[in-house]
Amino acid sequence: MALKVIIAGGGTGGHIFPGVAIAREFEGRDKQTEILFVGTEQGLEKKIIPREGFKLEMIHVAALKNVSMTKRIKSLLMLPGSFLEVRKLLKSFCPDVVIGVGGYSSGPVLLLAALQGLPTMVVEPNALPGFTNRVLASFVDKAAVTFEVTKPYFKGKAIVTGNPVRGEFQNIAKKRRTSQNHILIFGGSQGAHAINMAMIEALPKLSTQKSQITITHQTGEKDLEQVRATYHQHGWSADVRPFIDKIVDEFARADLVLCRSGATTVAELTASGKASILIPFPLAADDHQRKNAEALEQAGAAKMIIQKDLTPEKLAQELLALINSPEKIDSMEVASRKLAHTDAASRAVDLALECINKRANR
Repeated sequence: MALKVIIAGGGTGGHIFPGVAIAREFEGRDKQTEILFVGTEQGLEKKIIPREGFKLEMIHVAALKNVSMTKRIKSLLMLPGSFLEVRKLLKSFCPDVVIGVGGYSSGPVLLLAALQGLPTMVVEPNALPGFTNRVLASFVDKAAVTFEVTKPYFKGKAIVTGNPVRGEFQNIAKKRRTSQNHILIFGGSQGAHAINMAMIEALPKLSTQKSQITITHQTGEKDLEQVRATYHQHGWSADVRPFIDKIVDEFARADLVLCRSGATTVAELTASGKASILIPFPLAADDHQRKNAEALEQAGAAKMIIQKDLTPEKLAQELLALINSPEKIDSMEVASRKLAHTDAASRAVDLALECINKRANR
C-alpha cells in the first residue's frame, strides 16, 4: 500500500525546497506515494509547490515570535481555528508520517499530529533550531539535522542527515572555464537590498572587465526597477528579474555566485560545487549565516564579506580578484563540492520511514 506523507511548513525558499527534495526522494522510491504540502497564504509555497507538481493545502496561522504584541495576540487568537483546520486535514488525508520543514504552518500541524499518535519528524538545517522546532522537540519522534551541535536540542531524537537538496543541483556538471565569466546574484526569495545596492554601485569599478562579465541578478520586487535602470545606464546587458523560477538552470550557467549564506543556499552551493562570495544576513538568529559563511571560507570554497564591510569598492575588488584568476574559482569549486551532503534527502526519508516502522511496532 502506497505511503501518504504530509510535509508542513514554508514561508521562504529555505523552508520549502528541503521539503521538495524530500518529496522527490519519496516519489523516486515509489511513484505511488501521495504527498501533501501544508502551508499558508502568506508564504512562497503558494507559488512554488504547485509549480513543482505537488498538492498544497492552506491553513490560517501567523508568527508568534519577533512581532509586535498586537500581532502576537492576533496570532494567538488564530490558533484554535488553525487546530480545527489541521484536525480536519489529518482526518481526511490520514497520513502515514508528518514532516515539518519550518515556518508558521509547521507548528500546529506537527503538534496535533504528534498528540494524535502519528509518526512525526522535523527537518532542522541550522545549527541553532528555529523557535517552532525548539517547541516541537519534546513532541516529535525524530529530527533530521545538518550539524552535530544541533543534536542536544532534540533530546536524543536527532540524526545528522545534512540539509536535503533537490537532486537537480547535484546533477550540475562542472562548467568549462572560458574568457567569459557569468555571475549569478540573489539575496533570497525577497531579494536583498544591501547586495542589490552594492552591486549596482560597483558597476563603474567593473567597467574595465565589462566584456568579460555577464550577469543574472534576482532583485526582489522592491529594487527591480532601480537595479534594472542602473545596469542599463552603465551599458550592461544584465538579466535582471524579481524572482528566478528555474534557479538550477542559473546555477549551471554561473562561474561565480554572489548571495546570502542561509542553510539551504549553502547546501545548494556545495551540492552543485559552485564558488561563491557570501554576504551573511546580519540579523539572522544567533548570526548563523555568518557561521555558515565562515565554514565555507575556511574550507576554501567561498569568500565572505560581512555586510557592514560591503562597500562597492570591496565588492568590486573581490569580484575582479576571482575573475582575473580563474584557477582560484576552479579551486573553490573543488572545495565546495567536498562539503556537500549528497545523500541528505535519502537519509531524511530513511529517518521518516524509521518513524513509521517504530510506531507500527509499538
